[in-house]
Amino acid sequence: MRAQQRGRGGKLVVQIGTAHARRSGGSTAMTIHLSEVEDGVHVKLGEQQWIGLAASLGQTALMTLLRPTSIIGRLDDVAQDISSLTLADRIMDTLKDTATTLGASYEISQRLRRLTCPYCATANPVGDASCVACGGPLGYEQPIACDNCGFVSESGTENCPNCGEPLPD
Repeated sequence: MRAQQRGRGGKLVVQIGTAHARRSGGSTAMTIHLSEVEDGVHVKLGEQQWIGLAASLGQTALMTLLRPTSIIGRLDDVAQDISSLTLADRIMDTLKDTATTLGASYEISQRLRRLTCPYCATANPVGDASCVACGGPLGYEQPIACDNCGFVSESGTENCPNCGEPLPD
């Protein structure tokens, strides 16, 4: 596999793909978008390109049908194709290991998991309709997530600060 990075600062795109001069298996690639957000990093995986893998596996299947012993010469291709099919899982495992090593987690930040009641200043879990202490309504205080990128914003925000798309009402 090879990787290349584009962008700088708070927004990076990392492209991971098979090397150009491969000895075995089909080609595949995946893009990872990394964006710095207030409470951490937003990670978005693109869809894996798998056409090259499908072609390689199809070629192996056809050759095996025509000449069953040819599978022996294609075992390295099959093994590489199967390994490449798990690219997204391997990327996520690497991200999880890195997050764990750095003491980070995949959960929404503590700041965004609690709503402060505007009437009595009690912390309440996100999603509750009313304050656990005074019963005051919390509905208009709920944060909203962008349908396009998942960035969490305060209620009343019209456009996503991360991608610029309009936020749901």
